[in-house]
Amino acid sequence: MNVPYSINRQWSDQYLPEIRRIVGAHLLQVAPDHLDRHHATDLLMLDGRDLRIAARVRRPGYASRYPYEFTIRSQVASGAMTELAKIVNGEGDWLFYGHASEDGRALDLWWLIDLRAFRAGLIRRSANGFPIRCGDNANADGTCFKWFDIRSFPSDPPLVVASGRR
Repeated sequence: MNVPYSINRQWSDQYLPEIRRIVGAHLLQVAPDHLDRHHATDLLMLDGRDLRIAARVRRPGYASRYPYEFTIRSQVASGAMTELAKIVNGEGDWLFYGHASEDGRALDLWWLIDLRAFRAGLIRRSANGFPIRCGDNANADGTCFKWFDIRSFPSDPPLVVASGRR
């Protein structure tokens, strides 16, 4: 069964307010005292440039089966460029990856992944065989994805910016 993009997009977009709330909390930091005292600054943006954030929400039921894995689409039936190709090519700064709750109203488990650290891990794996656990899966609709085990990535630079569980 090939679910149209618009249906999948509408389903995942319902989680955008919660994703914005979660991610937004990690974009601001408390300003140091000297900025507060002399520059009317209480909060600072984490990074002064555009920060491009991909968001993916898995349907209910996967969090308990795959609590340390995240997936990235690697092939679509149309042959269009996939998320994995875009990320490997240098697009995106962070990936928000969440699991929808069983009732479909919230996110049970989520990670904010630094895509620069992800790419560094892939380079290390390719260059010197660093043991990142990953694999490939295919869906009945002709899409394929690659799964990655968060725990298997190098600790430096850190892959996970933040995580949460409901």
